[in-house]
Amino acid sequence: MWQNFLNKLVERQAWMALALPLWVMGSFILVQVLVGLIYGLLQAAGIPFGDANEAVVNTVFGGIVYILTIAMVIGLPWALKKYKTSKEDLGLTRSASWLDMLLAPAGFIVYLILSATFVALASNLPFIDMDQAQDTGFNQLNQGYEYILAFLMLVVIAPVAEEVLFRGYLFGKLRKHVPLVIAILITSVLFALAHGAWNVGIDVFALSIVLCLLRVISKSLWPSILLHMIKNGLAFYLLFINPTLLSTLGG
Repeated sequence: MWQNFLNKLVERQAWMALALPLWVMGSFILVQVLVGLIYGLLQAAGIPFGDANEAVVNTVFGGIVYILTIAMVIGLPWALKKYKTSKEDLGLTRSASWLDMLLAPAGFIVYLILSATFVALASNLPFIDMDQAQDTGFNQLNQGYEYILAFLMLVVIAPVAEEVLFRGYLFGKLRKHVPLVIAILITSVLFALAHGAWNVGIDVFALSIVLCLLRVISKSLWPSILLHMIKNGLAFYLLFINPTLLSTLGG
């Protein structure tokens, strides 16, 4: 009797460990495809998106993708199966506190150390190009409003949306079904894969581990959101505001 119960429990854990990541990633990809198709149809209908500013288009469509993905991931299971996602699942039962604001920069230091360690270990692997550039979607910024839109997307919208999806929904659900370490690893591997390039993936894998730990320590998603904003804010500064500093730091 107990053996049968344990076997069913293990099967359920294995199923959820596979189904939840596939659901999050599959939804994200599907929404991007659908938005891309709609974009193409609108262009074919004569709407001159080609003349629109790149920063405006990327911000609008990027925001739409994030909103629709969150709506699909959280809303569709509830609509079809009454599978609800609570604020507790997402780590959003309270507002941000002063402690959260202290945990975020402390976590940033831990992330830098962990990322440097992982990068050093991976730098000798022949299939990893550590100099590969990440495509942010914002190639050339000239006007002031373009910088504002890029900042809004990269430093505000993306961190909030990605934290809700990965450390909120995915990690929050996984913790109910698998051991904590497994939940952290699955969430972090998927987050790394979502960023494409190997070198970027290694860095955000380290970031995700710290973000998950902050979620556990604080019992809230806010420190993770704040740390993610700090990290992206620094990247925004180095890429768009003071790129000469980045080249100086790179040797």
